[in-house]
Amino acid sequence: MKSSKVVSAQDMDEPIVRKKSVSARNDGTMKTHIDAGEYGGFVTDEPRAHGGSGAGPSPLQTVLGALCGCEGVTFNRTATEFDFSYEGINFDGSYTIDIRGRMGDRRVRPHFQTVRVEARVRTQESEARLREVVEETEARCPVYNLISDAGVRMEIVWIREPPTEHA
Repeated sequence: MKSSKVVSAQDMDEPIVRKKSVSARNDGTMKTHIDAGEYGGFVTDEPRAHGGSGAGPSPLQTVLGALCGCEGVTFNRTATEFDFSYEGINFDGSYTIDIRGRMGDRRVRPHFQTVRVEARVRTQESEARLREVVEETEARCPVYNLISDAGVRMEIVWIREPPTEHA
């Protein structure tokens, strides 16, 4: 069942709320099976060295992946609005965590301390145009803002690269 809504400009003052859901099952281990319905499923786990079975990325790795994916989606939407042409983006991300927080030390945040993402955008557009799209992308990206609002020190480096030459 699809649900679409068309609104006029004056309706933009009212919330336009969408609801998404997942279901998840954990069988008493570090591994959790996540079902996103029509979008498929995935597994989160911890590495063997940390007590898991290594069957999938850690939950924090999935958050980092969600940040890259959300930046990609938001960049694409913004680029379309700004008539910005690009071939693609390659993301590399990393994070740091002080594990004392997840070990029970309440003085230490149990989530990311830092997040760093390098986004390599393949485009002929100028750096100034890229900067415009990036600024709007980061203002609109839900996952970026979720992590930022949590007080995580973030460094997102956007790098303009020439498009791939096709022979």
